Amino acid sequence: MKKFTLAAALGVSALLASQLAVAKEYIVTTSKPDQIHVIDGKERKVVRSYTMPNAAPGSMTIALDENNGIAYALSTGWGSVIGVDLKSGEQVFRADLSGDGRRVRAIQGLTVSPDGKEIFVNCLPVRMGLGEYEVETPYVAVYNAADGVGAEPVRTFEIPRRVAVLTRSNDGTELYALGHDMYVYDPKTGEQIASHKIRTRDNKDRTPPDILDFWNQWEQASMFSTPYFNVDLTKAEDDPSAYRNGMLTMDLENKVFRMEEYEDFAVIIFSTVVNPVRRNEVYGVYSQLSKMDIEKNELIARKDMDHTYYAVNVSEDGSELYAGGTLNDIAVYDTVTLDKIGSIEVPGGNMALSSLRMIDLDL
Repeated sequence: MKKFTLAAALGVSALLASQLAVAKEYIVTTSKPDQIHVIDGKERKVVRSYTMPNAAPGSMTIALDENNGIAYALSTGWGSVIGVDLKSGEQVFRADLSGDGRRVRAIQGLTVSPDGKEIFVNCLPVRMGLGEYEVETPYVAVYNAADGVGAEPVRTFEIPRRVAVLTRSNDGTELYALGHDMYVYDPKTGEQIASHKIRTRDNKDRTPPDILDFWNQWEQASMFSTPYFNVDLTKAEDDPSAYRNGMLTMDLENKVFRMEEYEDFAVIIFSTVVNPVRRNEVYGVYSQLSKMDIEKNELIARKDMDHTYYAVNVSEDGSELYAGGTLNDIAVYDTVTLDKIGSIEVPGGNMALSSLRMIDLDL
C-alpha cells in the first residue's frame, strides 16, 4: 500500500480548495485618465487597479462579460472599446472605431451578449472631407469578443439618432436601444421587431417625457430603470403640482416595459437602480439620495448627499447602495435607512460619468 504523505495531503487540499473557490461580489469602475478598478464594496477597499493601454483621457460606459470576468469600456475620447481581464489586468480586446475616412465615436451605448461572445456598440460616424464634415447615419457595430485586440465589426445595422443606452434581454433575443422611444431589435439580424413609446406616446395631457440617462447599472435586478420628467398640461403653468417625476422600467427577464409618475417634481435625479431583493424599491442619485416604490408609485424617503453623484448600484443581497461616478469616492448607504455607512476612495483622477458595475469574481 502506498503511503499517503503529508505533502500529498496538502496537494489534495489545495486542489480541492481551488475547485471549491467561491466567487465574491465586486464593484467595477474607471477613473481618469486610464484606470480601471475592482473594488470590494463590503470591505470598503480597492483590491485591483489596472492601467488600460492608450485609454486617455478617460472611460465612461462599462459593460461586463460576467461569465469570463471581462470588463469592456468606452475609452480614448469615445473612440475605442477596450476589454480588460479583471483577474490579470490584460487587455484582451480592443476595437478602434474610426477608419476608412470616418471619425467614429461611441459616446454611450455599449452592451455584451449574455454569453459574452458578442459586443454591441452604438456608433456615431462622421465622414471627414477636405473642406467639410458629413454626419452619417448612426449604427450598431457588432464585434466578436474572440477577435481580441484589433477587432473589426462582423456586422452592422442602422439605428435612429439620439440613442443613449444599449442593453439586452436576459435570454439574448432582444436588443434595446433607449432614445426618443425604446427600440427593440433582433440582435442577430438587426431587424427592428418592436418599440415602446416614450416621447411618441399618445398622451394629450402630458408633455413628451424628458430623459437624461447613459449609465449601465441593471445587472443586479435584471431591470433597466431611469427617471423621466413631464408636465401635466391640464394644470396651470404656475401650479407646482403640474410638474411631475416618473419612472421608466424595462424588465430584462420578462421583457415588460412600464412608465408611471410617482411624485411632483422636487429634485433632479440623474440615474437609478432597482433593489434585487425588494424589486419594488428604486434608488436615485444626484444631490439627494431618493428611494421610490414603483408598485405604489410613490416616494418612500429622501436624504441630502455630501456632493453630487451620477452613478449608483446595489449589492446582490439588497442591503448596501454604492454611489459614485463623479469625484474619486464611492459613498456607501444602507438601503433601508438611507444612512451613509461608509466611503471608498478610488485612486487616480475623478470618475466623472463612469458607470458602477457589479460582478462576481474568484480573484
